[in-house]
Formats: sequence, structure tokens, C-alpha cells
Amino acid sequence: MPTSDLRLHPRGYKTHKWFDLDATYLIAPETPPRPFATIPFSRDPDFVNRGDILEQIDRRCSEPAARVALVGLGGIGKSQLAIEFAHRITEKQPDIWVFWVHAGIYERVEDGFRTIANTVKLAGRNEPKANIPQLCVQLAVQRTERQMDHDPDSADDRDVFDNANFAHGTTSGNERERRPFATYLPQSQNGSIIVTTRNRELAFRLTGRRQNMIEVGPMAQTDALALLEKKLGSPVDLDVAADLVQALDLVPLAISQAAAYIQARAPRSSPEKYLAEFRKSEHRKSSLLQYDAGDLRRDGGASNAVLTTWQISFDYIRSKRPSAADLLSLMSFFDRQGIPGWVLKPPRVTKEDIPGRRIDEDGDTDFDNGRSATDGAVDDDMDSDTDSDLTDDSADTTDDGFEDDVAILRDYCLIATTEMDEFEMHGLVQFSTRKSLEQWGQQETFKQKFIERMAASFPTGNYKNWATCRNLFAHVQVAVAYQPSDDRNDIWATLLYNGGWFAWSQGRYEVAQRIVGKARRARENRLGKEDTASLDSMSLFALILLDRGQWEEAEKLFVQVMETRKTKLGADHPDTLSSMANLASTFWNQGRWEEAERLEVQVMETRKTKLGTDHPSTLSSMANLASTYRNQGRWEEAEKLGVQVMETSKTKLGADHPDTLTSMANLASTFWNQGRWEEAEKLEVQVMETSKTKLGADHPDTLSSMANLASTYRNQGRWEEAEKLFVQVMETSKTKLGADHPDTLTSMANLASTFWNQGRWEEAEKLFVQVMETRKTKLGADHPSTLTSMANLASTYRNQGRWEEAEKLFVQVMETSKTKLGADHPDTLSSMANLASTFWNQGRWEEAEKLFVQVMETSKTKLGADHPDTLSSMANLAFTWKSQGRHSTALALMKDCAQARQRRLGAEHPDTLSSLATVTKWGS
Repeated sequence: MPTSDLRLHPRGYKTHKWFDLDATYLIAPETPPRPFATIPFSRDPDFVNRGDILEQIDRRCSEPAARVALVGLGGIGKSQLAIEFAHRITEKQPDIWVFWVHAGIYERVEDGFRTIANTVKLAGRNEPKANIPQLCVQLAVQRTERQMDHDPDSADDRDVFDNANFAHGTTSGNERERRPFATYLPQSQNGSIIVTTRNRELAFRLTGRRQNMIEVGPMAQTDALALLEKKLGSPVDLDVAADLVQALDLVPLAISQAAAYIQARAPRSSPEKYLAEFRKSEHRKSSLLQYDAGDLRRDGGASNAVLTTWQISFDYIRSKRPSAADLLSLMSFFDRQGIPGWVLKPPRVTKEDIPGRRIDEDGDTDFDNGRSATDGAVDDDMDSDTDSDLTDDSADTTDDGFEDDVAILRDYCLIATTEMDEFEMHGLVQFSTRKSLEQWGQQETFKQKFIERMAASFPTGNYKNWATCRNLFAHVQVAVAYQPSDDRNDIWATLLYNGGWFAWSQGRYEVAQRIVGKARRARENRLGKEDTASLDSMSLFALILLDRGQWEEAEKLFVQVMETRKTKLGADHPDTLSSMANLASTFWNQGRWEEAERLEVQVMETRKTKLGTDHPSTLSSMANLASTYRNQGRWEEAEKLGVQVMETSKTKLGADHPDTLTSMANLASTFWNQGRWEEAEKLEVQVMETSKTKLGADHPDTLSSMANLASTYRNQGRWEEAEKLFVQVMETSKTKLGADHPDTLTSMANLASTFWNQGRWEEAEKLFVQVMETRKTKLGADHPSTLTSMANLASTYRNQGRWEEAEKLFVQVMETSKTKLGADHPDTLSSMANLASTFWNQGRWEEAEKLFVQVMETSKTKLGADHPDTLSSMANLAFTWKSQGRHSTALALMKDCAQARQRRLGAEHPDTLSSLATVTKWGS
């Protein structure tokens, strides 16, 4: 037919019938090409195989009509895995079709299907009303050759597959043709489909089975290191590289991005310099993570900067479900792991801000038994904040909304859940979310929400709250860096105060000092130094310094708190008296017995007048004074007060009250120091058994009672019983408090001493070394507890005849004690006596004598002529004179020592019996 007839055909004349007929003559059928791969990306020479992911894909694609989905964050390496797999399949089977369809938006899906149609020269594809996806489906169903379809679809938006309708070949009246794109994916027995997506729920919809979904997470560290080295093209320092890939959360795109940045700026940049810049500030980190060097193996529409890549998911969620975006925003301020669901759920009813809770620092019975704060009244029942008018239906609605928010965040792999109803986020995802909030002008809003939620959830550091505190403490440490503006500082300071209290109770003194220091400064700047909350913070800070052995600094603060409270509250106010008791404790730790005694008497008498003789605070002050008497060797006075406290506590508080048990333990210690082992043991067994029932087998007070009983067994030579208890205390302390907690270290030292007494030197040495090194790291080389552990180790060396090692340590302990504690401190005198004993064992009599004389004279002045420590120094000097052949002088001194011990300690005290036996031996 002449072509001019077509051109001259009248407008509107229907010719489709004959046009179709003529078309059969004009268009010759096309010959389909032989199958080949149409992979739009070259193979990556830097590809790093990641475990068995490729093997998993291969196994699942070998099944008929297989569909597999690689699911994970943007930039996690899904497409790179798909590209590599496609190239490997092509190598093995070059006679199959491999197609690639981009599915970010529905227009690209349409283009992808049309590319397939053109590639295989699909008949009918050029028809004006051709439904290209449907033709591709028919082609897949009809194909009988041994071929496979691998379609890695970058599918991230469910709407593309669930809601977008293919428009070609449809009319408004033909609704059967208006189908979502997902229905056009072939279900042929002849091929398989691979989908890469960030959306877990979409992956399920496209594959039909959870088993067909392969989660792609961050790389293993070894794989991440290999990728970094390949991308840099040269070996790198292993430690620096490990730190760098960890800082980048083991995310492949972030690692490749960092390597590209380093290479582009070499030699002025390096992994070390990049890491330093990355850690410098959040602003610098953001700048580095926005660097885009391009990548031929990523879709041209995809960013090569992780921050931009994840922004796609954030924006989508924000547009589809704002409440889920708000939840993600709140979570981005928590620590990345262990985010409790109950903290995240919005409170049904909000109350006014929680006031700062305070430690009741009453007295130092607490110090004497390893505790420094008494339990305050804290209501940890979250239901107490629930309005009684709130119906169950509204609660269910709130919970449903929260679960829906969690579901969409999980679907997009932005968060992960654990079996403990906790959530996790990748650190870089959190950072990226915060940067997005900064762009939206909402960063401060959600930061404040985080502070308020944490302050409402984190209780005080009392023992009963430890489980909750332990679960939330990592988030408190994060909150330290989130100081808000001055008008919102109160809540933040309260959170840090409670967090620091808990850290202090756990023996994490350095962390506690840093956190409480910030709370203190915030309160003082906001409220003034004389405000009650500011004084509470100052007092807690001083308590931490006290436990760190920084006695002068602690004393200065306690004096300041005491004087301010006297002026502000009055000399007889309970808070003023508590601060006086704390100051007395500082004197007590420094061996300043007279000053401690004077303050403790004042506190006790004032409390008797103000509160009554049987008030718990009065009893605490009496117990403190008894402890001071005990340390001065004033056994009768200590015992008298101890009995009074115990009997009154039984009547006032009950026989099983924790304070009563503490008073019994204190009295037992007084018996113990007098060598009254049976009486001490009887009380200690009672305390231990009651503590187990009342407080629990792993309560710190229970463990202290077990250790006290074990010490009594040890002094009676009952080694096996002592060892069994000490091991139990040590293992429970490790589990309950941590391996480096001061109480745990003390239990280890006690067990080592038991080995020492049995002559098991190697076992004792091993434990003593471990305790010493941990205390050096934890408390500092000059902390009194560290010095004690060094002295213990030196004693072990001495008993093994390792004189030089023992002497070296003893000298170090003595010199440090003189500087740290003072030349006349009891601990310093003990260190001098230990060194003298080392000289004595080596036959260095003159050096030993010189030190023993100095110890004896100073002890007489400092502690008194009849103090047990003074009498011990007399006995040591007598032995030295005896070893020098000065028999008469030695015997006379030992007789004086025996008589003094008989007067002071009693005729049955072990030390008295020992000195009397020596006198008899020397005089015979």
C-alpha cells in the first residue's frame, strides 16, 4: 500500500483493523538473541567475601522459582554482594539471562522492564498499548531453556511495589489492568529473583517467606580490615585500622568513603590523621561522613556518603509515620546498646519534675562496714505516675502505637530488638539521625526529651535500685555530654547526681568523680553554693574523694559543707550533724583519732538531745564513736558502746533490721581485736545467717559478714573453713560488683592472706599481684589500699626468702606512706615495722633496731604507751636485742610488754600469752 495513503487519511477515520493487518506485512519478526548477562556494573576488584552470604544466595537461588531478598541498611553492602554473585553466576553459566532492574521509584522499574523487553527483542513491546511488565511475565513463564533470571532490585519504598499501578494499556474503565508492580514479578520455574532492600517488610512481601530473607549487617572486623587495606592499596597499622573500622561501625560504605578521602588527600592524610579528625568533634565527623568520591559500582542515583544514604530512609519514615521518626530521634541520644523499651514508651501522665534526691550521710557506721549511704525513700513503681482515670483502652492504644513505630523502624533496619525488650542502634545511624535533627532545628528538643525521660527513670544509688541503675547507667554516661541550657540544668544535674551516686557505690570512683563534679558545678552555677542541692552534691563529691584517698581535699569540702549548714540550718540540724560525722570520718581515715573522737562525741550528744537516745541516727553516731575507740585499742569503751547500740537497735528496730546486724558486726569486731574468737564467731554467724535471709545471699552486707567470719576462722587456724568462705565471697563479689570493685579486691586479698598463713606462697603471690596491679589502675599508686596490697606482696616475698624484692617494695610503701599519710600515721608506722622485720630476717640487726625504736617511740606519742600497736613494736624491738645477744635488755623489755598486754588486752589474749611464753623461754 502506498505510504501517501496513510498520510492523506482523513483525521478521525478508524483504520486500526487494516493498519494491524498491514503491519503484519511491513514488520518482519525479530530473531531473539542468545542469552547473556546485562549487569550494569563492573566487577569490584576490591570485593571482600563476607562469610557464607554468597553461598546462602546460591543455595536459595538453586530452588525453582526462587526469590531471595538481601535486607539491610543503606551502604551495608547489599548491592555489592548482588553484583559479585551475578558475575560469578555469569562465569559459571554464560548461557543464561541476567537482568538488573533499579526499583527506587516506579519510573525506574518501568524503564527496567522496557530494557529487558528490548534486550530480548520481545514481540509486541512497541505496541502503543503494550503492557511491558505483563509481556515480560509471559516470557518468563513460556521460556523452556535452562536459564535463570537474577534481578537485584534496589527496592526501598513499599509504595512502589504495593501502590504504584502500571499505567500502560489501561483505561479508567478497565480496573483489572491496574495492578501493583509487585504482581508483575515472574513466578516462573525457570529463573530466580534477588531483591536488595532496606525494608524488611517489603522483602517479605516480595519473597513470600521469612526464610528467603538474608539479613546483611555490618562486616566482621577481619573483613572490614581487609576492605580498608584493599581500598587504600597499601598495608596499614593494624591497631589504627582496627580503631578506624570500629569507629565507622564496620559499615562498608563508610569504610570505602574514608579510604577514598584518605587517598584523595595523601600524603597529607592517613588512617591515623583521619581517625583523629573523626574523633575531634561532631562537626568534623559530619563533614567527613558527607564526603562523596563517587563509585562506579553504585547506582548513579545513590549517594556515596553514608549520611546522605541514610537520609533517604529518615525522610521516608518522617513523611509516612511522624511518631516513628520521633521515636528514632529520641533513641539517637541513648547509648547505642541496651535501650530499654519501658524507658522509651511515652508516659501516660506526666508529673512535675523530680526533685534532686539526697543521700542521708548519717554517721560512719556505714564507712566501717563498707557502706557510705543509707537507703532513702525512693518509689520505683512506675505505675505510681499513672493517672487513675486512665482507661485500659487508652493504654492499649498507646502500646499499639509504640509497637507500630518500632515495627517500621525495624523494617528499615534502623534499629534491632533483643529478647530482653531492649533496642540497639548502629552508632553512625544515631549520629546521622542527630545531624538530621540539627538540620530540622529539633536537636535540642529531643535531647531535652531524652534527659527528662532518663531523669524520671534513673533512681538513686541505694542497693535496692542497683539492678535498674546497672541497666541504665551507660545512658547516664552518654547524658554527661548533653548539658542543656541554664534554665533546664536542674533535671540534668539530678540525673548526674543519681548516676554518680550509683557509680560511687560500685567503686567506680574516677567515673563518679567526673559525673558528680559536673552535677555539682551545674547546681552551684544555677542555684548558688549555699543551696541544699548544691551542698548535697559537694558532700557526695567529698565522699568520693575520701574513698579515693584524697583526704585533704575531702576534708576541705566537708568543712565547707559543715560551716555552711551551721550558718544556714543551725548547729543542731540533722544535715549539719551528718556533715560533722563525715568530717570525723575523714579524720578517722587519717588516723587523727582525737579530732575524730571530739566531733563524734559532739554529734552523738547533740543527737541524743535533739532526736532521742534511741533514734537510728543517734545509734549510728554511737557506733562511729565505738569504732574510733576500737582503733585506739580502747576495747572496754568500744565494747560498752557497741553493746548499748546493739541492744537498743534490737528493741527499736528489730533483731533482723540491717542496722541491728551492723551493730552486731561491729561488736564482733571488738571481740575479734581482743582475741575473743568464740564470742566473735557466735555473733558473726548470727549476722551472716540473718543477712542471707533478710537481705539475700549476694547483698554486700551479707558478703561482709561472711568475710568477717572467715577472718575469725583464719585467726583460729581453721584454714579450710576460712578458705571456703573467702572463695565464696570473692566469686560472688566478682559477679555482683565486678572484678575490679574495691570490695572484690579486698576479698581476693583476704583469700591470699589465708594462703599466706598456710605457707602456700605461690598462690598467695599470684592473688596479691593481681590485687596490687588492679588497685594501681583503679585507685592510683599512692592510694592507701594500693600500699596495703604492696605490703602484702612484700610480706610474701619475705617469707620466701626473696629479701631484695621484699625490701624494695617495703621501702616504696614506707616512703609513699610518709608523703601521702604523714610520718606518724598508723599505716606509715606499720610499713616501717615491716621493713624492719625484713632487715631482721637478714640479720641486719642495727638497721632493724633503728626502725623498731623509731616505730615504738612514735607509737607511744601518737597512739599511747599501752596501745596494742605500741606493744607490738616493743616486742619486735626486744626480739632484735635478743638476736644481737643483748639478753638482759631484751628480757626486761619483753617483761614490760607482757605486763602491759596483760593489763590492756587481758590474760587470755593470744598476744599476751605469746609474750608471757617468750619471757619464760628467755628467762629459763
